[in-house]
Amino acid sequence: MIVSIRVRCRSANTLFKVCDNGRLRLPKIGDLPARWSRVLPSDPSSVTIIKDAAGRYVASFVVTIGEDETLPPVDSEIGIDLGLTHFAVMSDGTKITAPKFLRRAARKLKRSQRALARKQKGGNRRRKAIVRVARAHARVADTRRDWQHKLSTAIIRDNQAVYVEDLCVVGLGRTRLAKSVHDAGWAAFTGMLEYKAERYGRTFARVDRFFPSTRMCSDCGRINEEIALNVREWDCPCGSHHDRDINAAINIKAAGQADFNDRRAQVRPGRVPAPRSEAVTHPDAVCSTRSVEGILVP
Repeated sequence: MIVSIRVRCRSANTLFKVCDNGRLRLPKIGDLPARWSRVLPSDPSSVTIIKDAAGRYVASFVVTIGEDETLPPVDSEIGIDLGLTHFAVMSDGTKITAPKFLRRAARKLKRSQRALARKQKGGNRRRKAIVRVARAHARVADTRRDWQHKLSTAIIRDNQAVYVEDLCVVGLGRTRLAKSVHDAGWAAFTGMLEYKAERYGRTFARVDRFFPSTRMCSDCGRINEEIALNVREWDCPCGSHHDRDINAAINIKAAGQADFNDRRAQVRPGRVPAPRSEAVTHPDAVCSTRSVEGILVP
């Protein structure tokens, strides 16, 4: 398997060398100091140097690795309800508070963006201010990505199957909650869960976004149509008391398991050819006004 490992030079067809002292030797440039994020599993076949908006240089290597390492099987399966107050609520009752990295860095971002707005266009100070703003945003994005990687790895390691709701992130990004949705990073997190599940031999499935997970009782299956969004706990006529988020996570897990079983197993018997006596057209049968090929029948 060929993968790309970032430690991030456009010189894929030229000679380069990883020196013993940890430096990267590039043609026409020489030895460059590098901070290695990991040890390369094999000799790289190419390297690409990328400069991002924050002025950072990253070397991206293409290396060949063996087959994916499958984790030992476990018995637990989990459903996850994603939200804004709590980033993730598990079907076992665990609640993970949303870190809100963008909200926490808002004051510093505001100062740097105001300083940028005061700089004259085309000037050297404006170019430096642009880099400072980019570095502030990159720090928030890197912190969020690191936290999501650690959380997704822990979830995949501890559960054999993971089920999440297929949220319409693009639609939510057009509402007044756009900033909070962007800060949460649901799409990136579910993407991490999906590819890590495939890599380590786990099961990952998405539940239909129109599934009424928060309004359905996880005990009797009754759907309560009158629950407002600000109601976080509710009682079902069957006598069950539900925390809205935990109940949704339980329903997501049940729906994911049902959908996964339907896709993996043949629920209905296979097709059987009809007997000759049942396959013929009878004179007194009602004819359709359109044939199979779509041509009108006179």
